[in-house]
Amino acid sequence: MAESSADEIDEQLYSRQLYVLGRDAMRRLAGADVLVSGLTGLGVEVAKNLALAGVRSLTLHDRDACRLSDLGSQFFLTEEDVGKNRAEASAPRLAQLNPHVSVRCAEGPVTAELVRRFRVLVLAGRPLREQLRVAQLARAAGAALVVADCRGLFGQLFCDFGDRFTVSDCDGEEPASSLVASITRAKEGVVTCLADTHHGLQDGDFVTFSEVRGMEELNNCEPLKIRYINPYTFGIGDTSQYSEYTSGGVVKQVKVPKTMSFKPLAEAMRAPEFLQTDFGKEDRPMKLHLAFVAFHKYVEQCGEPPKAWNENDADSFIEIVNTTQTDLNLQCDSDREFYSVFSKICSGSVQPLIAAVGGIAAQEALKACSGKFTPLYQWLYLDALECLPKNVDRVGIHGRCPIDCRYDGQITIFGHSVQIRLGSFKCFVVGAGAVGCEVLKNLAMMGVGTFEKGRIDVTDMDHIEVSNLNRQFLFRPQDVMRPKSQTAAKAIKIMNPYVNMGVYELQVGSDTEEVFDDEFFSDTDAVIAALDNVTARIYLDQRCVFYQKPMLEAGTLGTKGHTQVVIPFLTESYSSSQDPPEKTIPMCTLKNFPYAIEHTLIWARDAFEGLFSQEPEQAARYLSESDFVQNIKTMTGFQPVEVLKSVKKVLLDEYPNTFEDCVAWARRLWQELFNNQIRQLLHIFPPNQTTSDGEPFWTGAKRCPTPLEFSAGDPLNLNFILAAANLKAEVHGIKQNRDLEAITNIVKGVEIPEFQPKNDIKIPINEIQGDIQDNISGEDDIKNIINDLPPKSKFQQIVITPLKFEKDDDTNLHIDFIVAASNLRAANYKIAAADRQKSKLIAGKITPAIATTTSVVAGLLCLELYKIVQEFAEIDYYKNSFINLALPFFTLSEPVAAPTKDLAGTEWTLWDRFDIYGEITLEALISHFKETYNLDVTMLSYGVSTVYSFFMDKTKCQERLGRPLSEVVKEVSKKDLDSKKRSLVLQLCCSDELGNDVDVPYIRYLLPGDKIPVQKSEMPPAVQQLPCNQCLK
Repeated sequence: MAESSADEIDEQLYSRQLYVLGRDAMRRLAGADVLVSGLTGLGVEVAKNLALAGVRSLTLHDRDACRLSDLGSQFFLTEEDVGKNRAEASAPRLAQLNPHVSVRCAEGPVTAELVRRFRVLVLAGRPLREQLRVAQLARAAGAALVVADCRGLFGQLFCDFGDRFTVSDCDGEEPASSLVASITRAKEGVVTCLADTHHGLQDGDFVTFSEVRGMEELNNCEPLKIRYINPYTFGIGDTSQYSEYTSGGVVKQVKVPKTMSFKPLAEAMRAPEFLQTDFGKEDRPMKLHLAFVAFHKYVEQCGEPPKAWNENDADSFIEIVNTTQTDLNLQCDSDREFYSVFSKICSGSVQPLIAAVGGIAAQEALKACSGKFTPLYQWLYLDALECLPKNVDRVGIHGRCPIDCRYDGQITIFGHSVQIRLGSFKCFVVGAGAVGCEVLKNLAMMGVGTFEKGRIDVTDMDHIEVSNLNRQFLFRPQDVMRPKSQTAAKAIKIMNPYVNMGVYELQVGSDTEEVFDDEFFSDTDAVIAALDNVTARIYLDQRCVFYQKPMLEAGTLGTKGHTQVVIPFLTESYSSSQDPPEKTIPMCTLKNFPYAIEHTLIWARDAFEGLFSQEPEQAARYLSESDFVQNIKTMTGFQPVEVLKSVKKVLLDEYPNTFEDCVAWARRLWQELFNNQIRQLLHIFPPNQTTSDGEPFWTGAKRCPTPLEFSAGDPLNLNFILAAANLKAEVHGIKQNRDLEAITNIVKGVEIPEFQPKNDIKIPINEIQGDIQDNISGEDDIKNIINDLPPKSKFQQIVITPLKFEKDDDTNLHIDFIVAASNLRAANYKIAAADRQKSKLIAGKITPAIATTTSVVAGLLCLELYKIVQEFAEIDYYKNSFINLALPFFTLSEPVAAPTKDLAGTEWTLWDRFDIYGEITLEALISHFKETYNLDVTMLSYGVSTVYSFFMDKTKCQERLGRPLSEVVKEVSKKDLDSKKRSLVLQLCCSDELGNDVDVPYIRYLLPGDKIPVQKSEMPPAVQQLPCNQCLK
């Protein structure tokens, strides 16, 4: 395979990863050669992630043959590969992941000559003796070393990047930037940022300044180390010799390279430094450190690992642990029970843990290749012991004996009965994107849904794009434009042909409830949410709460990731707590007072939507809808006028007949946006304008703009004209012309009308003024515009095509327009311009992503499935997680318990409800609550329809009271009940005898003839089930 130049970056393939690593790191990555030794499941996980990331070459090394038990985690091997060399069998499939990566195999032992060819060596599951030998070779060759291992439910990682390793960017975060409000002149100068603006800096960060007035010595100064004071202020050292600060200023963080020194493996074994992952197990890393070293010594002495669940071998293993502790001179409390369990399960393996450790190991290798992000220093241990029941010996030894199958590693740990449960399990995976692909792979390796009663259902409405191939490893270039769910299912069937798959190409939402209905969810054991937006997660969470199904949820953002486990009657749901909403940018800032490139990019994106999508859409609707004008008259405030103005503008005022007209329109648009509007703003608020307090108007967040003068020799101006003219042509069905020289010649002949600023225009300077102006109606304007518009018959030959913004097509000029418009506006306000990559990220609202993070979160997520399958009913078994591979940072913690509320002395949670079986009258329902709980039903509703309320007409109320609830619901909702609908959801409002509102669960009203299996509820019978007509006795 031809090797691509490190200077060439396939931006279409790596678009999401570029936003994580940056160009410099990507170039270094594309020039790196990596050796992965050990091609079991752990090694192939590492190799897969490195290939997707885009190293220059990947050399695979493994001298062993494939065994059937390898297929429980080695997803690139099949039953036909049993007996073949693992590296040679895996290489062709790994090579398919990325055409830019050369994949080779190395034979024989790892020698000094071989090591010298690589920047990074990854040893996956290799013996300790081999680790120590190769570690010495790596040190001598100046190569970085990553050691990874998984034994049973325990994972190990070690990094040695040499005596002097330089980290170019420790965290990968965008440098913090703030506007300065004041700087004191003192021995310890204190910088205060504008009110309500967190500076986002930490103690020891470095900053520099620009645009400071008065204390101008700070402008473009060498990076200054800061002292954190509070979120709004920080110290910068001695400023007493500087000039007095007067106003203005921008402070920006400077990323300063950091040099790290690592201990060699042999030394680090005796003086280990650990990264804590679970603060509930602070003593566990040292115990695991001893256990892993003892494991290798045991194998050296006995020729094989300790036998599964063998007491004699466990006793021998504990003796070696004690000897190892003495030899290494390490301090650690004795824990015979823990070491015994380690011995009994270390010969087994589980795919989810392998995926997590493999993802972390690959990210550490990428750090060594690129110098981006802080490396692990130096040991990390993962522990998933909660996957076993607390009474770990309840399954007999024979129940855990290997049976020469692909799941032997799992059976060794959990036993045959759990494997049968996994095979019979029915799992619904929502989303087949990056997380979804990894989850499906893990489920297939675990054997989920492989028995006759088991099944994995997957749904995704999207089709595969080129940018997906960098992370969604089940897809190949030939799969582009194919459905994700169908393609993922086919790939999974190759990895494990015994998996039963159900495939859908639908979004899970209110409009597909006839597919994902009561019967579907009743026949599902657990749901895995692999979604990319909060709205979809909340909807799915609500469905899982309603059907009382466990849900596993995960998400990623660059190197950050999280997992959440939602268990009925134990934990809170996903919707119980959410991140605070993103801070919105005031409209007046976007329209007239931008001070950051983010503001100009959002403004440019809005301009694109208005000019080429929304306005043409309104015009197209005006032509096609007979009642269009009547409908818009019902809009509030100034909206009807704005809509009609846009229709008139598209169809009359700015309608082009030729491409030359489109160019002339684009040139006049340039003049309006970047000259006329700025001149109008300065006419209302001159540069020397002051506030009512006598302070300068143009200060702080308000940057005084400058009108631009058009020059055909400026490439930025021409890029704007070219993009705008061609997009205008596309809207109106005119043939495009991207010849820059031809466009330049047309532009030179365009006449620009003289602009005169107006005195009667009001420009809002805050959101309140903007809201007042938006609510002004213009009824006379509506009549005038309608009169100006010719009859629709005049437009019969006109076709208007609104454009839909597409960020990933670099040929459609959408991003070109936004980049040019944003940077021209930035020039107006003296804001630093943004390159195409950053512009695309912000305007396209792209989520940065990298395969390593996805691998880790999917692994951690699927570990929780073992607990669900075993029906663990105590919350301390389960773990939520948050990770940041850049730092690196890991935290595993117990989920939050479902909050409880009180109802007549009975506790209830969001998982509880009142179930009504069979028909019941409205009167019986109201009476039951009064008699049982001494509560008055004040309102009963079905969706947006009111079934009963205390304030409704008495005659209507009396008429409804004696009727069955289902009849009343049909009446108030004004539609027949779906024949497939098995139950109705009714919301209650109740008050006590003092008139205070009381929170109560909702009602699930099961329709007559319903056969839904009743979910066990923790609520007492009086709350769980209301009496129906058949049992009122």
